[in-house]
Amino acid sequence: MHPIHLLTLLAAFALPAHAQHAHGEGKLDVVIDKDSIAISLELPLDAAVGFERAPRNEREKAALAATEKTLADAALFVPTPAANCKAQTPKIVMPAFGAKVGADDHGDVDASYSYRCANPAALKGIETSIFKSFKRLYRLEAQRVGPAGQGKQRLTPKNPLLNW
Repeated sequence: MHPIHLLTLLAAFALPAHAQHAHGEGKLDVVIDKDSIAISLELPLDAAVGFERAPRNEREKAALAATEKTLADAALFVPTPAANCKAQTPKIVMPAFGAKVGADDHGDVDASYSYRCANPAALKGIETSIFKSFKRLYRLEAQRVGPAGQGKQRLTPKNPLLNW
């Protein structure tokens, strides 16, 4: 199945955007298709930097820049080493402060990661180190779709491994 079709399928069982926005809780969607992995992360700005508004000073601007730099490191997510997966360049979308936003916009950071795996049969899970970088983040609600079926799992600082 084409990755776009899998993303559509994932969106069909995903929650509506911001339906469960909670401080300290992010969303992770993972699609596995043949030799590729697509990861979509939605991180509340509050969990990343401690505020959900335009930065008010240089320290807050620096915190936003540091968040973007941290999320731009594909090593935040590590597929099973035996699968021999290589990361593509992540795509990070920071909130557009100053633009007109709806009343329900909570200032999320969106990040996309993709990997190609030389040995996809060995892929059994993906571990994340994101909790070490963002101390205010206490859980990621993860959903996955792939050859092993679909499922949901809650990732926490004590359980940072999405496995199947």
